Amino acid sequence: EEGGYYLLDFANPNYQDHVAAQAKVVVESGVLDGVMLDWWIDDDDRLSLIRKVREAVGDDALIICNANDRQTPRTAPYINGYFMECYRSESAADWERIRETLAWAEANLREPRVNCVETWFQHSRQDLHLMRATTTMTLTHSDGFALFSDPNPLPTPDHLHDWYPFWDAPLGKPVELGFRRDDGAYQREFSGGTAVYNPMGNERVAVEFDSPRRSAASGETGTRHEIGSPDGDLFLRVEPDER
Repeated sequence: EEGGYYLLDFANPNYQDHVAAQAKVVVESGVLDGVMLDWWIDDDDRLSLIRKVREAVGDDALIICNANDRQTPRTAPYINGYFMECYRSESAADWERIRETLAWAEANLREPRVNCVETWFQHSRQDLHLMRATTTMTLTHSDGFALFSDPNPLPTPDHLHDWYPFWDAPLGKPVELGFRRDDGAYQREFSGGTAVYNPMGNERVAVEFDSPRRSAASGETGTRHEIGSPDGDLFLRVEPDER
């Protein structure tokens, strides 16, 4: 439906050798830190391919694979991170599968780990609750990256997106691992504030603090905030004169 494309013969040893040789040249150029391998599944052919690529680029180069929302335990020892192009994000089961795969990737892929979660808008780039859900899920479950972009079936180039002020929030660096709250949301502390992710299918949740926090979503400051579903927010610490 999106137009013509090439069918690559992953089982062909000559093809595998060619990809490994190209990856070697890219890394040895010194311009890039590694390569990304698209269309990634955990079959015998990909296992053979990634072994050749890893041998060609060495232990220090990064290998990122686009496994979508799937886990790939067989090839995991060779992969530094997933580019999770999550084309399925319309149901609570979809969001839970994405969350589980991200958490698995953070725990099982090769170090240094570089994971990225991409979801697509459902109605427009102004589906801000979905952008915030993607961002806060990534923040509470990983040290990786988030992208909220246009759906691939659009006639424009893939992965086009806006930049959102929400992403400019001075959250700082993580100070502990994230955890699941009793109300079903997920939370993680950062040096500049707190990230909370409320997954699809969960009830609206209330978040309370001992001192006032500023919501990156609404701009409001207070000790109590609410988050819908699916959605998320960043609650930033404020100085006394900002309250």
